[in-house]
Amino acid sequence: MFLNSKLASSVKLAISVGLTASLAMPAFAEETTAEEQIERVAVTGSRIAKTELTQPAPIVSLSAEDLAKFGNSDIASVLAELPSIGATNTIIGNNNSNESAGVSSADLRRLGANRTLVLVNGKRHVAGEPGSAQVDLSTIPTSMVSRIEIVTGGASAIYGSDAVSGVINIILKENFEGFEFNARTSGSLEGVGTQDHSFDVLGGANVADGRGNVTFFAGYERTKEVMSTEIRQFDAWGSISNPDSEGEEDGIPDRLRVPRVYSEMINDTGVINAFGGGIGRSTFDQNGNPIAQTERDGTNSFAFGSFPDGCDTCFDGEAYENYIPAVDRINIGSTFNFDFTDNIQFYTDFRYVRSDIKQQFQPSFRFGNVSINVQDNAFLNEDLRQSLLDGGQTDATFAKFFDELGNRSAENRRELFRYVGGFKGGFELSETVLDYDLYYIYGETNNRRKTLNDLIPDNFVAALDSVIDPDTGIAACRSQVPSAQGDDYTDPASVNGGDCVAYNPFGLGQASAEARDWVSADVTREDKITQQVIGGTLAGDTEELFELQGGPVAMVVGFEYREETSGSTTDEFTKAGFLTNAATPDSYGEYDVTEYFVEINLPLIKDLPFAHEFTLDGAYRKADYSHAGKTEAWKVGMFYAPIEQVSLRGTIGEAVRAPNIAEAFSPRSPGFGRVSDPCDADNILDDPDRVANCAALGIPPGFQANDNVSVDTLSGGNPDLKPESSTSYTGGIVWTPTFADSLSFTVDYYDIEIEDAIISVTSQTVADNCVDATGAPDPDFCSQVDRNASTHDIELVRSGYLNASAIYTSGIEFQGAYALDLATFDLPGEFRFNLLANQLLKLEHLEFQNRPDEINDEKGEVGDPELQFRFGMDYRLDDLSVSWNTRYIDSVVTYDVSKNGGSPEDLSPGHIGSMTTHDLSATYYITENFMINGGVRNLFDAIPPGYTNNALYDLVGRRAFFGIKVTM
Repeated sequence: MFLNSKLASSVKLAISVGLTASLAMPAFAEETTAEEQIERVAVTGSRIAKTELTQPAPIVSLSAEDLAKFGNSDIASVLAELPSIGATNTIIGNNNSNESAGVSSADLRRLGANRTLVLVNGKRHVAGEPGSAQVDLSTIPTSMVSRIEIVTGGASAIYGSDAVSGVINIILKENFEGFEFNARTSGSLEGVGTQDHSFDVLGGANVADGRGNVTFFAGYERTKEVMSTEIRQFDAWGSISNPDSEGEEDGIPDRLRVPRVYSEMINDTGVINAFGGGIGRSTFDQNGNPIAQTERDGTNSFAFGSFPDGCDTCFDGEAYENYIPAVDRINIGSTFNFDFTDNIQFYTDFRYVRSDIKQQFQPSFRFGNVSINVQDNAFLNEDLRQSLLDGGQTDATFAKFFDELGNRSAENRRELFRYVGGFKGGFELSETVLDYDLYYIYGETNNRRKTLNDLIPDNFVAALDSVIDPDTGIAACRSQVPSAQGDDYTDPASVNGGDCVAYNPFGLGQASAEARDWVSADVTREDKITQQVIGGTLAGDTEELFELQGGPVAMVVGFEYREETSGSTTDEFTKAGFLTNAATPDSYGEYDVTEYFVEINLPLIKDLPFAHEFTLDGAYRKADYSHAGKTEAWKVGMFYAPIEQVSLRGTIGEAVRAPNIAEAFSPRSPGFGRVSDPCDADNILDDPDRVANCAALGIPPGFQANDNVSVDTLSGGNPDLKPESSTSYTGGIVWTPTFADSLSFTVDYYDIEIEDAIISVTSQTVADNCVDATGAPDPDFCSQVDRNASTHDIELVRSGYLNASAIYTSGIEFQGAYALDLATFDLPGEFRFNLLANQLLKLEHLEFQNRPDEINDEKGEVGDPELQFRFGMDYRLDDLSVSWNTRYIDSVVTYDVSKNGGSPEDLSPGHIGSMTTHDLSATYYITENFMINGGVRNLFDAIPPGYTNNALYDLVGRRAFFGIKVTM
């Protein structure tokens, strides 16, 4: 077949070297033929086939066997354990988001998941989150994965928009013959409660005398819900003011970290006089009887304090929060390919995934923004009523978490469908072999998000205002008792006011079922994301026409047309603003892009003194976006080996990221927000430019703003956004010494600079930046702030997305691999070693790139350690393989390390020490058709302190996994 063209054949001799640089290690019990080796050529960094160690850009590769060592079926969570990838958007990182519930995405270089392009078999994949391009990696079953390849640095010229920080290419199994059954389970050994189970089958067969192949996959996964209260080290950690501190920079910590930081001002049984005052704060037992509220020992903030001995009547946020949501997922897929001729192969791939995710959020609450009518309330304890009246209180503020309504649990059903179909093959033009690939992709994600037990605030106000109906002698809403209303009474209810049922808020579950139903409702949102792609590539070389000294020039040209849509619809209750959720309107956005690209490989020199190989690569892509205009991206790469054992490599390129649908098309929605006026006399000295700029706006000296109330806001997408642009550099050394055939070591420097980065600007930031500019008020930001002409108070702030930011990162990446055959020492078996490490040199965010003096330096802060590495050691003997893996995370600080940011004195303890975890796993082929594997993750149960919940860390601790595979 022409699929095995001269271009692919030209790299055969380099395969044995290239594979040693990969973490991928084929199963020891299997033979690896030359043809199988050709299938393992790494091509993610280029559309021109080359081995990993001859690529200008560094590539990290994970095999199916490597994935099995993690004991985790979620690919994004596995990738987040690699030094170059953050855990920001994994399933745990998203555990506080309804929109992203159950979604697990990769974040290369910690530049944001929206700047990481994910491909499946080298092709685009539909997004999993509305308005974004983020791929939900949890929908891709690990049992179908052949390998994963990761190339870091800008790759937009090769693969298009979103590849600013790099590309993750997931290569799935194909041309499978036989039957395979996998079963896996994992769980905590420390009583945490984590449990995962999965089962899947894979079957395949050749058809038509080997001219075609059909495969079928079906799998089921279940992840048990884990609440934050099950994490052993969590204990409502927070900070309190240090009474010993005498001021800034006195050598004494300003604040102290302590456990059991709660709020005595709110709980699930109700608190009267929540903020104090009057006769003081009172709470209730579950039956509604008044009891004394516990007093705090130290102060965290207005609402929270320290309770060293605990507090059964205080609010603990961890009681309501997920650490891991519950997930049930089914995955069905099939592939088919058929050779019509030696030159034409038809291929298809379809997949359907349904995920049911249940995620917990705090119940609805009222925090002192409702009051009890002391004189009339039908349910208030009589002794407490009298005490309040004796104290001169006819009204009392009230706060409560409505546990009796149930958590605002989110029930999400995500359904994904993806189809890929195309023709590929090769043909001869004269004597030149040309390989082609023409394809069509359709992807669709549907998500039905249902948030249960939300409060209807207006109805609750009406139900809370209860009286004793003189006609019946029982409790009723004032709105239903005309004799209790007065002349100026207005029914506060917004929904079905005539059906009001009096609500007893005192205690837990004292309100009737009818009252609970009348004050609550569910929120329903439906998202639909679609993607259509038509594309093609044509690859060949110049062997027939001419050759450079190093060989023929290889080239790939291609085109791609892509349409993306995303829309969300919300139930009428929510759109009307009846619930505590924002009155979110329906949203919809779409765009299309046409792209043309070319990639070329120039083998300039080969097998000369001090020039064993010298190759230049180039790539160029031009795109025309319907919503963002025309863009260009380019990349140049160099690979130079003065001698066979040592190579120098490097790349430079410009990449782009077009604004996604949410950034460009989210509807401008009205709302309310608290904005502290920067021109207020209490705030005007917080920035040296404010005095002059506020005066230039006509605001008088000593101005006292009325900013203790919410102002109108208008926020949403920005159709005038332009694409982000970035410049990336990599440069490194590859060492493959001849004295050890299977030893390789690479060191690479990377640098990525993003300009005009898209950020979401808050209302407060807009107001501040209007008057914080040097020289004069900033006209762009000031035009977004409306002030009252006479009072000068802020009345409206417009906010949203802007091309305003810049991001800079750089670092050094290390890779090493070595295989040692113990037969050299007359010992059985083989050892294999591999190392991945990353030294972060810089990670800086400029919220506003025109203010370079205000840099947010994140290197060494939580989530961004300076050093990370992963070291693995395998011992293989016949059908047994035993692996030991070590992961290291450098110590970090918990304060802002930016210039003029924080200091070690801000908080104690102000750091998280370095963390080292160890994993032990083993695989054994009992027979040729029956394999078992298992292991223990975090063998020595190393967990970080309880005051961090960052998803980068293993917070669960020691856990075990076990799996079986049966093949036929």
